Order: sequence, then structure tokens, then C-alpha cells
Amino acid sequence: MKKLVIAITVFIFPFIATYSNAGDDVLLGEARKVAMELPPKLIVNLQSEIKKSGPEGAISVCKDMSPKIATEISRKTGWHVKRVSLKARNYARSIPDEWEKSALEDFDKRAATGELPAKLEKGERVGNEYRYVKALPVNQICLSCHGPLDQISSAVKSALAKHYPNDLATGYSLGQIRGAISLSKSLWE
Repeated sequence: MKKLVIAITVFIFPFIATYSNAGDDVLLGEARKVAMELPPKLIVNLQSEIKKSGPEGAISVCKDMSPKIATEISRKTGWHVKRVSLKARNYARSIPDEWEKSALEDFDKRAATGELPAKLEKGERVGNEYRYVKALPVNQICLSCHGPLDQISSAVKSALAKHYPNDLATGYSLGQIRGAISLSKSLWE
């Protein structure tokens, strides 16, 4: 009987592993789709607010509107959506946990070797969740508030100091990794 159980286990294990990986592929595809919902909405709102009140007025889009958009996407999709960064601006919302921090550090290393930041992602099962992060590279629109300090206007610097007195999120150049969109979903629902 023991030999039969071992034989059955050896025979079916590859099929179980394949089924598990197929589930991960589905989750990865779903996570990619969800992660791509936030950036276009954020950019449209940033462009609109910059036209109305300049870059200093658009700070509220990243500060207030982006978390609301992420919450809306979370409710709609069942994924928990947020933005994280190694150089946080918003300490209440943007500090990465250890898994996210490790992924961001890996993204920086990979980008330094020539990988395109816009292509960097990581998705895997962690405990009872599926976790996913997608790098957010700095675009031209980001530089007004996240670029080198000597290139940020005094109005933006003043607004940043008011909203984020411990801001670390400046000094970036075009294409660098600003942070990541982070998603998680319980596997037990």
C-alpha cells in the first residue's frame, strides 16, 4: 500500500504543480491588468490640475486623489492597490513592507544593468496572498515635483515643505524608478 501511495504521488505531483503554476499565471495576468489602471488615471488628473493651477497645485492629485483612485480600483477588482517607494514622500501611505522593499531594491539593481524600468515587475504567492509590484518610472510630468532640487520651482518646494516636511522623493531623473504600484490579493476568498 505504501508503494502505491508513493507511486500515485510521484505520478500526480507534476500535474498538481502545473495546475498551481497555471493559477499563478492567471493571477499574474490579472495583477498586470489591475496595475495598469492607476497610472493613466493619475496622469490625466495631473495634466488637468497642472493646466489649472501649476505643478504646486497638482501636488494634491498625488497626495489625495491617487489614494482615492487606488481605493476605487481596489473595491472594483478585489485587489488591494497602493503605491510604495524607497524614497517616500507620504509616510502614512508609501512606506514599503519588507517584500516590497526587496522587490524595489531588486528593480534598482536590474535597472542599473540596463533593464527597462517600465518592464520591471514581480509577482508571487506569499503566505495566503498573491503579491505583485510593477515599477513606476519617472516620466516628464513627474520632474516638476520629483526632479533635482535645483530644478524644482520655489512654489513647488514651498508646497512640498507644507505637505511633506520629511520628503525624500526628489532628485530623480527621467526614467529612474520612482517607486512601484503594489497589489495584493487573498488566496482564501
